[in-house]
Amino acid sequence: MNHRSIFLRFTALLFAIQFPLSAFAQEAEPKRSAAEQAQSILDYLMEGGPLLMIPLALLSFIAVLLIIFYIFTIRQGTVVSNKFMNAADALIRKQDYLGLIAVCNRENECIARIVYKTLDFATKNPTASFDEVREVTEAEGTRQASILNNRIGYLNDISRVAPMVGLFGTVIGMIKAFNSMGETAGAQHMELAPGVAQALVTTAAGLVVSIPSLIFYSIFRGKVQKLIAELEAAMTHIMALLAAQYKRANYKASARKSDD
Repeated sequence: MNHRSIFLRFTALLFAIQFPLSAFAQEAEPKRSAAEQAQSILDYLMEGGPLLMIPLALLSFIAVLLIIFYIFTIRQGTVVSNKFMNAADALIRKQDYLGLIAVCNRENECIARIVYKTLDFATKNPTASFDEVREVTEAEGTRQASILNNRIGYLNDISRVAPMVGLFGTVIGMIKAFNSMGETAGAQHMELAPGVAQALVTTAAGLVVSIPSLIFYSIFRGKVQKLIAELEAAMTHIMALLAAQYKRANYKASARKSDD
């Protein structure tokens, strides 16, 4: 078995995972084995030609990897967790900011990065006002939200690029078909139908990559928006605690001045 045959079989497996191309078969048998179905998919993919099927296979492979990656990374524990919030609440009330910075360094959460930036700025600039500290928090919060949104944007890009690649293959196939039409005459024009059908295989393959990518992008986008809302609520809680500590510190400072 040569390398081209191995790659085409691997390509067929990727497309089979995302969407059953066997539905495009003209005469599907009611009962076929898995091997026969895989062979049917492979036959359709081979008709599309390796020049454009290889990029579509790569896009399909990347989309599957991104979906698996997002399933494990876009979740509550990677953005804001109850464990970190409870620890942050207790340490802020104790005014143990250095201890909270150490906790932030150990945790790999979006809220931990925001709190770290806030406390790092506050401890290095003890004369800074609370409004300046809040600006640092809001800027880092916006950056973390943008990272979450941009991360899932790759699936949306794949869902847009894949149909274009498939359509490009169809256009090339149609150009070849009409060139053949100009070189032949009479009843031989009927022989162009299989060529046109083969040209449409790339469009079908592009849609097979695009549709699942777009569906999962919509799902992950909804999850990201929900997590961003949770992140904003956590930031508001942290800033309220810090505001209370700043007011307490200012009250103590003014009391000392009045005593003096």
